[in-house]
Amino acid sequence: MIKKRVFSGIQPTGQIHLGNYLGAVKNWVDSQDEYENIFCVVNSHAITTTQNPKELRKNTYELAAMLLACGIDMKKSNLFIQSEIDEHPALSWILDCNVSMGEMNRMTQFKDKSAKNPKNVNAGLFNYPVLMAADILLYQADGVPVGEDQKQHLELTRNIAERFNRDFGECFKIPEPMIFKSGSRVMGLDDPTSKMSKSAKGANHAIFLLDTPDVISRKIKKATTDSQTSIVFDKNREGLYNLLGIYEIFTHKTKEVIEQEFEGKGYGEFKSALAEVIIESLKPIREEYEKLVSEKGYIEKILQAGATQVRPIAKSTYNRAKELIGLV
Repeated sequence: MIKKRVFSGIQPTGQIHLGNYLGAVKNWVDSQDEYENIFCVVNSHAITTTQNPKELRKNTYELAAMLLACGIDMKKSNLFIQSEIDEHPALSWILDCNVSMGEMNRMTQFKDKSAKNPKNVNAGLFNYPVLMAADILLYQADGVPVGEDQKQHLELTRNIAERFNRDFGECFKIPEPMIFKSGSRVMGLDDPTSKMSKSAKGANHAIFLLDTPDVISRKIKKATTDSQTSIVFDKNREGLYNLLGIYEIFTHKTKEVIEQEFEGKGYGEFKSALAEVIIESLKPIREEYEKLVSEKGYIEKILQAGATQVRPIAKSTYNRAKELIGLV
């Protein structure tokens, strides 16, 4: 049976934290046998905010190493760097010329990011969703794993593809959203009302995959809970609910079993158990990462092989779009 093709991208801006891992990367790894996966380090998207060129290059390769350390298997999946495939910006231009300003003005992420970085509201940030559409449509993806914050962008991608196919001829597959249930929304440890984020300034906001055991223990110990004593899954108790959700994913235990496990116990015991399970789960990832980054040239070789595998798909799609639009 032919596997469905899935496309996913991740920006090389800062370290991967627990929210990235549980909400996206772990699901990518776990689904490799089920789908034909194409994973992309979207470094071109990263330059919508000011980047130090050397740092961006370094972060790009370190992110690729982390994805491999987490379990992305190049025998089952393809991993490459966005900027290595010239068809991404080329197709984006064609799509830009077929998207109205009204559609783009409705993109809520542009408004949010503009408010956070008022001194650098550039055209690239405004057109970000169209480049994202090009990323996806180039590879004729059947599905795209998306979080709640990316659903609007994928809907735009679908609209762009449907309109192009209607007006110029069949070119793009219409991708379906894929929303994984487990770990889809991990919240900040210091503020369980906001999603865990790389950009949050709080020292105890996020756990990063390269954090040491001592740092992980400290952050969990300081994580926000409440003044109650029972350890139960209650969405109204946001801090505890977030921590229990993390414990549930790592241990694969049911909610009922977890509540029984901590019945009559306090937050101290629960947090200690949670820290231990996180430390043990992340240990092999951290060790594999250190091994990979020490092998000079290995990551570059892997990424070049990934680009070589997917480039023919991108070229075929772009050439078809270019022909249909009248550029050849």
